[in-house]
Amino acid sequence: MNEIVSLLNVTKSFQHKTAVNDVSFTIGKGEVVAILGPNGAGKTTTISMILGLLHPTAGEVKLFNHKPQEKQVREKIGTMLQEVSVMPGLKVHEILQLIRCYYPHPLAMPELINLTGLTEQDLKTRAEKLSGGQKRRLSFALALAGNPELIIFDEPTVGMDITSRNRFWQTVHHLADQGKTIIFSTHYLQEADDAAGRILLFKDGAIVADGTPAQIKARISKQSVSFIVDPEISLETLYLHSEIDDIYRKNNRVYVQSNNTDRVLELLFQEKIGARDIQIERGKLEEAFEQLTSGTTKEAI
Repeated sequence: MNEIVSLLNVTKSFQHKTAVNDVSFTIGKGEVVAILGPNGAGKTTTISMILGLLHPTAGEVKLFNHKPQEKQVREKIGTMLQEVSVMPGLKVHEILQLIRCYYPHPLAMPELINLTGLTEQDLKTRAEKLSGGQKRRLSFALALAGNPELIIFDEPTVGMDITSRNRFWQTVHHLADQGKTIIFSTHYLQEADDAAGRILLFKDGAIVADGTPAQIKARISKQSVSFIVDPEISLETLYLHSEIDDIYRKNNRVYVQSNNTDRVLELLFQEKIGARDIQIERGKLEEAFEQLTSGTTKEAI
């Protein structure tokens, strides 16, 4: 695996506060990685150091085996930050043409327009007259203008409507299929669950979990089997099996919590309680996020 991003024992302190504390990880070519965590966990500070906007207090950050500030590195990076600031007085197509000129192998304008969903009206509009949605599309286009190998998005879908959000993630999947390396932060955990192949979960400036969404949910969240059964049917026989951790009812369904859902399915048919509409509940990323960042567990991937 070719290393695109490498952080080794990275710490960032501001006066008497440590925002990032001894963080180490690598990201390989073609990975799609979500950086998650509550406010103040160190996500944005880490991204800023990866981009070279901040220098670490200690440790080392490298992109493509070079320092982030080097020109040859910047030519391979595209970024979309939370705040969208563009040059007034220029039309969108003029801004894009200008930024494309800074890169040795920019993305062709027709492809750039197609990927980002910019309309003819968008392209003709001056920067200072852009709506919020138009600014987000322009920011996305600017991130892709240089045909980057590494793309970093900081809360990219904030303010987007559902249609724009869906189009954005379709494009991200397309870029990932091309072998682009993508890092993004988001507060929308379902986006991370759907789009990321790997999650770095931050808490108090440190990484408390590093794994695929499925790994994190399987190791942290309780798994269960849910089903519908006639209310008069007794469930006492299920309590006799050691594989079952808990049984409870919610919204007319019975939930059986266990780390071995296959065994629970076997027991349901074995005990012949008449269970129907059976579903395996693998746990939600929100539950894992809450457990790992609330301090109720120390387990990490």
